[in-house]
Amino acid sequence: MQIRYSYNDLHVFMLVAREGSFTKAATKLGVAQSGVSRTVRELEEHLGLQLLTRTTRKLSLTQAGEQLYRTTLESFQTLENGLSMLAHYRETPSGTVRINASQHAIEKVLLPKLAVFKERYPDIKLELISESRFVDIITEQFDAGVRLGGEVSEGMIAVRITPDMEMVVVATPEHFRRYGFPETPKDLSLHPCISYQLEDGNTYQWEFWMNNKQVLHKPEGQWVFSDSYMEVAAARMGLGLAYVPKELVTEDLDQGNLIQVLKPFSHHYEGLFLYYPHRNVSPALRMVVNTLKI
Repeated sequence: MQIRYSYNDLHVFMLVAREGSFTKAATKLGVAQSGVSRTVRELEEHLGLQLLTRTTRKLSLTQAGEQLYRTTLESFQTLENGLSMLAHYRETPSGTVRINASQHAIEKVLLPKLAVFKERYPDIKLELISESRFVDIITEQFDAGVRLGGEVSEGMIAVRITPDMEMVVVATPEHFRRYGFPETPKDLSLHPCISYQLEDGNTYQWEFWMNNKQVLHKPEGQWVFSDSYMEVAAARMGLGLAYVPKELVTEDLDQGNLIQVLKPFSHHYEGLFLYYPHRNVSPALRMVVNTLKI
């Protein structure tokens, strides 16, 4: 037969044994003495053992009661220590925070801003995992992800971590000496362009604005990549025009290694957002959010 009892019953018994009195235990618990007596009596019935020897003057433990008291005392002390540790985690930022993001977001935003954690929050471990595809952060057990504002899934809390992002068309000086400078997006058809392949296998179409209307250009060329850094590397090698976030080529533009064209027609994206599920946020993730948000 299965023995049935509750942890509450064991806690009541432990207090009675420790205090040596039903009355004192009842006072500690803030309940009636009769209720405490009934709980211990029912526990004895469930266990099929006498735990206490009662007299008019004294309350003492039987051998079985002494064994159960030592077991419950040790167990509840372990539980209290564990709960104290949880309080430490609640009050002190610690633990692991896993973030899914592109290499671009990690290098240009997360790493520079979160580098202060080395000194400020040494108990927080950061796992910054680079992906060129969209992932379900809940299914793949990430605490948060980074995406452009328009790509954040519904039901998520989204916190902006960068200003709007400008896209630029760039190539080497040699490229323009050979093909000339495009004056409007329509002129791009005369240039070899480096393509970006989306996760679904389609080619990303370059977005521009002319006369307050969106104009799309499907790049044609020999080279296709699924990573913006590779697009930039190919552009530096003179393999064609690249259409990339400006912050990836700022140094190249300053040094004259690459030249930007079609600036009046530039397209801006909403910027990067850190997003995470709408649920209790750990102190460690809260520190990440507070550090990254603008």
